[in-house]
This record gives sequence, structure tokens and C-alpha cells, in this order.
Amino acid sequence: MKKLLAILLFIITGQGFAQILEPVKWLTSVEKVSDTEFILKTTATIDKGWHLYSQNVPDGGPIPTTFVYNDVEKIGITSEPEGHVVDDPIFSMRIKYFGDSAEFLQKVKVSKGTKKVTGSVDFMVCDDSRCLPPTTIDLTFEIPSDTPKLKVGFNKQPGILEPVKWKTSTQKISETEYDLILEARIEEGWHVYSQYTAEGGSLPIVIEKTNNVDEFDLVGKAIESDTIKKYNEIFKVHETYFDNSAILKQRIKLNKPEISQVSLILTGQVCKEVCLQIDETFHFSLNDEDIVLDKAIASLDNNSANMQLYGMNPEDVQLIDTNLKQSKSLWAIFGLGFLGGLLALLTPCVFPMIPLTVSFFTKNGEKSKGSGISKALLYGFFILLVYLLLSVPFHLLDSVNEDILNEISTNIWLNVVFFIIFVFFAFSFFGYYELTLPASWTTKTTKGENAGGIIGIFFMALTLAIVSFSCTGPILGSLLAGSLSSDGGAWQLTAGMAGFGVSLGLPFALFAMFPNMMNALPKSGGWLNTTKVVLGFLELALAFKFLSNADLVDHWGILKIEAFLGIWILCFGGLALYLFGKIKFPHDSPIKKLSFFRISTGILVAAFTLYLISGFRVNKETNTFTSLTLLSGLAPPVGYSWFLPSTTTNNLKTFKDLKEGIAYAKKVNKPIMIDFTGYACVNCRKMEEHVWPTEEVDGYLKNDYVIISLYVDDKKELPDDQKLEVNRVNGGTRVLKNYGHKWANFQTQFFKSNSQPYYVLLSSNGTQMLEEPVGYTPDKVEYAQFLKDGIERFKALTK
Repeated sequence: MKKLLAILLFIITGQGFAQILEPVKWLTSVEKVSDTEFILKTTATIDKGWHLYSQNVPDGGPIPTTFVYNDVEKIGITSEPEGHVVDDPIFSMRIKYFGDSAEFLQKVKVSKGTKKVTGSVDFMVCDDSRCLPPTTIDLTFEIPSDTPKLKVGFNKQPGILEPVKWKTSTQKISETEYDLILEARIEEGWHVYSQYTAEGGSLPIVIEKTNNVDEFDLVGKAIESDTIKKYNEIFKVHETYFDNSAILKQRIKLNKPEISQVSLILTGQVCKEVCLQIDETFHFSLNDEDIVLDKAIASLDNNSANMQLYGMNPEDVQLIDTNLKQSKSLWAIFGLGFLGGLLALLTPCVFPMIPLTVSFFTKNGEKSKGSGISKALLYGFFILLVYLLLSVPFHLLDSVNEDILNEISTNIWLNVVFFIIFVFFAFSFFGYYELTLPASWTTKTTKGENAGGIIGIFFMALTLAIVSFSCTGPILGSLLAGSLSSDGGAWQLTAGMAGFGVSLGLPFALFAMFPNMMNALPKSGGWLNTTKVVLGFLELALAFKFLSNADLVDHWGILKIEAFLGIWILCFGGLALYLFGKIKFPHDSPIKKLSFFRISTGILVAAFTLYLISGFRVNKETNTFTSLTLLSGLAPPVGYSWFLPSTTTNNLKTFKDLKEGIAYAKKVNKPIMIDFTGYACVNCRKMEEHVWPTEEVDGYLKNDYVIISLYVDDKKELPDDQKLEVNRVNGGTRVLKNYGHKWANFQTQFFKSNSQPYYVLLSSNGTQMLEEPVGYTPDKVEYAQFLKDGIERFKALTK
């Protein structure tokens, strides 16, 4: 009826004029892309007041503009300008039209040597009172051999916009059912509209069969990934669209099981400042049951690694940008560094220097109190700067190789060296010998103090760092080793050094500003040596943490949980006896009477020793020793035992091989949790021993997920055929020598992350991410919600 109305309008209004109206003039031009590809440009110049209609007009409206190109292969669709969208009173619908001018672009491929392309355009124009009948105009595009090649810049016109890139894959459900998966990568700012977007707005996605009508049937509508719903002020409706990426899973049922290929047509619209029509045909192969995982991909990331290593292609995984925040962990490391600096202040090497140094600044500032204070503050700042500079080389290493700090921290012989150094530090604290840097260093920095001004103050701070090394060195060594073993690498080391420098430099600045505060300081005495001895016991206990790292990583089987707990019980039992005056060391003064502080500290240490002994209790649920919360990440896993060994985590069924785990997940139709972990990873042990076993989390891991634990520090050698040279994410190459290299490379290549723990939830075939990955998540409720969201997403995709 509406089309009839348009024709009647033309007949009625046509009686009022005798002249021939031509409100649209058409011009053609050509721009070269390659020897066989060209942009056919058709420009319409429209008289004032007249409207030329879009290529996409709802049924019942005016005749849309339609282009036909003869004897060419079209590449994509004909693009058109943004135009205007209005509520048309004649046709009672929202219609897009062009005024003044419109440029239509079509990319085509022609036979080499073609001189001319012909075509036509059908269109209709109206003004506010009348419409002209549909008109067909012949078009001719001259393609001379000297046509200049089109230079196309990023998102520059003229050119063909292709804001959506598509990929296809197939999943076999049964002998007659398949899921055909379409994945779209959408350029920033562009929107592709859902199948369920509201009527009256942008065009929705429609998925249809081609001509294979009898070969298969579509089973319902395609399942969609997450969408965004937003009100459109122009169309006055709530539109539903995809942003950045889209995944559509269309299930089909074969009527002829012998067919090996099917095709789908997808139409829709993608919009930014302009709207482009989507009209794509996709072909799906049904020959290979495991078309995503088992196909032989020759390389990974620029032909850098044979995909037999993983059985997965990074391009097949729906990745989510993961920029995990580390602010909380950095502040925690800063706090530990600050605490280490406070401990260093209470040692004989540093504490006596506070009044001496402050006295120097206050005396020099007698004539100008402000000058003395400013110099003292500058001195405190330079102390901080000295320790910050110590972390700079590790940032350089980290920028060269994103895995270098993990490799350093899990290197077997480096951990053995750390063990020896810590034992050496411990006996130095006990008073059997003194650690000093070369005297020439102190001499040179002392000469630098005479330079005066800012440079002299800097050398004073450097002298303090060198002179106090015998006490600060072991504490800094603990900080260095602990940071290298953590997830944040160089930045965590910098945070720790900053905390250490602040707490060490702050007293000098404060006491210089308020000299009377020094009267509250305790006098130097035997308590300073007691502090050193206590630190010595702590250093000795921590030394075995590094020996344990080497033992776990290289599977020696020497320092299992029983031996580790026994050694720590001896260390802290010995510390308790020392505090109660039962053990003495070379520099200890005679104890006439135990102070209240010493007795209370001794009781606390004795209580901690009893707590360590409780670690030998048997957990009946897991048939292992009881995991001690305070030792998470310090002690070996409780399953690493001589008497109660366990190869699983919390009696959970876990896989240590990616292919094997994915095959099992497909078999039982459960989602996957990839657990990127490490034998020497402190936070990994905390998660496994104190978050995974909780009531909120355990059920999900035990019943709903297939867990694949990949150890990035496993030093076991790879088979020769898997020792491949691969490209690093940050440039350069490396050779995969062991399983740790293999899984670390897998994590960085596929998920652009190199921290552990790192948890990735995937569909049972490993091709679709179910939730944004998370790292260390000590909040059991938050972690349980993460697992629950993954389950719900998996159910939605497989329903």
C-alpha cells in the first residue's frame, strides 16, 4: 500500500509540471588499489530540497538506491555516507536519505587488462511534496592503464572501510550436529548490532542458509557473547550491540550426514560516524572433528614455535585484555621493605649513627636553622635514592626478557647460592665474624663528602649505606631474593627498596627537625646485639626456603615437608632458648636479669615453635599433613612428603599437560581452569592451601572444572623435538629447553601475562575465554564468584 501511495503521489503531483526533472546528477571515477583491484566511485550531486534514499530502506518504504556492476568480482559491500535519518510522514517510518551529495564506493577485482567496467544504479528521489518514479541510470567506469595507485591511510577516505574482521571455526557435537562459530574483531568505536536489537533502530544480525536448503537445518538462533544495551537518541529505542569483539555460535543439524561443507550468510550493520552494511558468506568444513585443536598449525607468533607443543592456536582463543592491577601487592612489598628498614635501624651498625649524624646537621645549621633542616631532609632523600638505584639494573633485565626475573628466582644454583649466603649472613649476625665492604669504597665516598653542597650530602648518604652494610646487607638480601621470587619482579623490588630507604632515612630527617626527640631514644647497649642475633636466627630459617626452592624445581626429594618443618622447629626453638638466656653468642653481654620485653618475646617465639610442631597433624580429608597458614609459600607443599606423599593438590584431579587436560575436558564436557603456577611461587601455595580448600571454592574446583596446572619453573628437560626457538613477546628469540620455558612461553604468547598465580577459565575445547583471568586473589568470596561466573557463562554457551 505504501509503495502504491508513492506512485499515486507521483501521478498526482506530476500533473502540475510539464518539464523533465533531473534532480540527481551522477559521476563516476576509478582509483587503483593494485593491478587487478580498483575502487569504483559513484558520486551523486543532488538538487537542493531533494532526497536520494539509502541502499537500505525498510520494506514498504521508497525504492532504495541499488548498484549493479557487470563482469567484476565484488570485494565487500558498497559503502555509503552517513546521511540523515528522519521520521518520514508519507511512509510512516524512519528512513535514511542523502541531501546535496553522496559518494558510493565499491571495491572490485577485474581481469588484468580490463579497460572498462559497466553497471547501473536504480534510485528514487523525493522532495517535501512529491516523488519521482524509480529511475535506472547506466554507469561506465573507465580504467586506463595509467590510473594512479590509491594510497590508503588508516581510516582515511576515500577507501573501503572494513571495520569488522571475521574468523570461523567448527565444533562437532554429535554425528549430525555441529556448532558453527563466527568470531568478529571490531575496530575501536564501531558497533555491530545484535540479533535481538530493538526494531526501529540499526539493522540486526541475521544468519541464514545459502542454497543448501535440504542439506541441513538451523537449530534456533545463534548464541551470542556479551552485548551492550544503550538508548539511541536518534532512533528513540534501546539498541543492543557488540563492542570490540563478538562471538556467534549457530548450531545446525545435518539432514545429509555425508556432506563435508556448509555455508551461512550473515547480514547486518556496523556503525560509527557512518553505517556500513554487512553481507558476508561463510564456509565451514565438517571433515575434521577437532577442527580447532587438532589441526596442524605450523607456527605460533611469526612461525616461532611448532604448535604440537600446545595443540592450540592463539588466534582461536577469544582473548580479553587483562591489565591486572598490582597496586595492592606493591604497597604490601613497600610495607615489608619499610619494616626491614626499621629492623636495620635497631642494629649496632646503624642505631649509633643517628645522633652523630643529626648532631652534624644541627651544628652546621646553628647560624641558619632552616639550612640545617633542609640539608637533613636532603640527606634522608639521598638515602632513599641510593637504595632505589640498586633496583634499576633489574628493570633493564626485565625489559630485555619478560621472564628473566622468574628464571633468576627459580634458577636451581642461584637458589643454592642464596642458601649459602643467608647461612653466611646468619653466622655474621651471631657475631662469629664481621661483613664489611672494601675499605677503599668507604675512603672514596668519605672524600666525596668534602665536596660540600648537594654532592657532599649525597656522598654522606652513600657512606652510610656502605658502612652499615654488615647489618643492612642480609636484610637487603632477603628483600632482593623475596622480590625476585614474587610476581611483580623489578617493580616489587623497587617498592621494597623504597620502603627500606624511607624507613632508614626518615629518622635522620625527623630528628634533625626536632632534636629534642632524641632524648626519647634508648641508649645503645647489649640490646642492639640481641637484635642482631634474633635477625641471625631469622636469616638461618629463611636460608632453607631457598634450598627448598631448588629442591622442588629440580625434584631432588631432599628437603621434603618433614625435614623443612624439623629445621624450622630447631631454628625457632633455639631462638626461644636464646631469648630466655640459655644460649649465648660471642658478643653477648652477661644477663643479670631478663627484661619483660625479652621474656614476652621469648614466649611468643616458643608459641610459634609449638605452632610449627602442629604441622605434623594429619588432615584426614586429604591424607596429608596439615597445611600451616603462616608458612604458605615458605614451606614445601604438604603433599611433598616422605610419609604421606600426594601428587595432587587437595585431592583434586589435576593435569600437568595441556593437551591431556583439554582432551579430558571435552570428554566430560566441563570447562577448563588453567592454573599457571610455580614450585617456588609463594602466592600460588597460599591460594592452593588456604583458598582452594575453603567451602566456598572447593565444590567448584572438585565438581565443575577440569584443572590444568602448568608449572612455569619446572626445570625438567623437554624432548628434543620440542626444544624450539621462539619469538619473545617483547622482541628477540629464545630456545625452549625445559617444561618451565614451554609453559611460560605459552602464558606470554596466548594471554600476554607472565605473573603467577594466573587463572584462566576456558570452554571445554579451549577456544573461548569464559571470564577475565585473575591473579592472586586471597579473598575466597571474590575467587568463588570468579569461578561461578565462569560456570554460568559456560552453561549459556552450551545450552
